[in-house]
Amino acid sequence: MDNKKFILSLKKGNEAAFKEVYFSYYDKLINIAKRFNSSVFTPEDFVQETFIRLYNKRELLNEEVLFDKQIFVICKNLILNHVNRENKIIQLDPSQVEMIDGETDSGIFEERQEKLQNFINQLPEQQQKIFTLHKLENLSYKEIAEITDLSEKTIANHIYLASKFIRKKIENH
Repeated sequence: MDNKKFILSLKKGNEAAFKEVYFSYYDKLINIAKRFNSSVFTPEDFVQETFIRLYNKRELLNEEVLFDKQIFVICKNLILNHVNRENKIIQLDPSQVEMIDGETDSGIFEERQEKLQNFINQLPEQQQKIFTLHKLENLSYKEIAEITDLSEKTIANHIYLASKFIRKKIENH
């Protein structure tokens, strides 16, 4: 099956295509995941999360880009995002975490995350998707352009408008 037909069948949720991906890519993705150090997740966890993300975001697949490249990018970004977050958490010195009325900064952080997600949900659908891919999943303009079939200039404009909207909302709260 050629790349385009294969990706189209994945986008339609074809179970046989997903099984083929799972059995064809599992070992390759495990080898990628083994290159990264995580104190929380195993390589198997990352690979499982890659398949879940692939399934949940299958409509974002681009038939014009090799499937290999897309699944490896999903896996790599997932791992890098997690490892970066993990490193930031580990670097926090517990003595620097202030207690506020018996509540740690993590409660405030969660509240801010919730507000941010609420603001993101208010964006137009296309801006929401592009902003999330760039800011939360750390995809480059080029990677988003490949996934969405939009130009990098259009991607930049969507991110600019979304960021401006969210900044305004944050200032008003």
